[in-house]
Amino acid sequence: MPPSIPAVLEAARMEDLRTRLDAFDIVHCHGEFFHAALLGERRRHSLTTIHWRVDELDREIFFQTFPDLPVAAISGAQEAMLPAANRAGVVHHGIAEDRYALADGAGGYLAFVGRMTDQKRPDRAIRVADAAGRPIRLAGTVDVGNPTYFEREVRPLLSDTATYVGPLGDAAKGELLGGAEALLFPIDWPEPFGLVMIEAMACGTPVVAWDRGSVREIVDEGVTGFVVSSEAEAVEAIARARALDRAGVRRRFEERFTARRMAADYLALYRKLLDR
Repeated sequence: MPPSIPAVLEAARMEDLRTRLDAFDIVHCHGEFFHAALLGERRRHSLTTIHWRVDELDREIFFQTFPDLPVAAISGAQEAMLPAANRAGVVHHGIAEDRYALADGAGGYLAFVGRMTDQKRPDRAIRVADAAGRPIRLAGTVDVGNPTYFEREVRPLLSDTATYVGPLGDAAKGELLGGAEALLFPIDWPEPFGLVMIEAMACGTPVVAWDRGSVREIVDEGVTGFVVSSEAEAVEAIARARALDRAGVRRRFEERFTARRMAADYLALYRKLLDR
């Protein structure tokens, strides 16, 4: 496929939106850049959700160009990086309550789920699991933006007790997370949300996560997991996480991170925008 095809399809989608703008009370875009110019005066009755960090140069230029574009942050950590003029509110992600089920974590292993990249740090997860004396299973895609990282930093650490199972669909991911004693989330960047944390919680699986980005908003300390700042702290937290009440982890997920709650929060934002 010619590399220009995605750009052409994006232009076609924007044209379709332009011809139907007046049919909508609110236009909610889960993307970046081009739609803001197309919306014109309708920007004040629009909402944009950005699913990436917002503190890089391209976003800085974007927000300076469109200070009247309302942006829904996916975490308080992300919102703190937005210009005040663009802040419309915070809506945490949610997933369907029945996507994953409470499981007993009887697999006897730890889990890592995420891209094989230096932002997600699967190498750190393997070292922590080894130091804790626990096997670990790692799932996720090899990062196309940094393909040598996996071969250089991860593959040499794989063994009988540290296995890479590749990318997984929802069903297989649920089985992996549900069988895990804990999910390791050893990120090394300001993650705006971290969906796998709530996917683990939906299975009743506690999370041991590094204190970066949105982690403190997502993990309820001592209830759904523990927030750490070093590999040594993570090793110690694993033993405590294994003792947490998995049904309590699932209950907190149901209270905070369902798709139903997310939809209600977005509806409240839509009403606020329409009242402007």
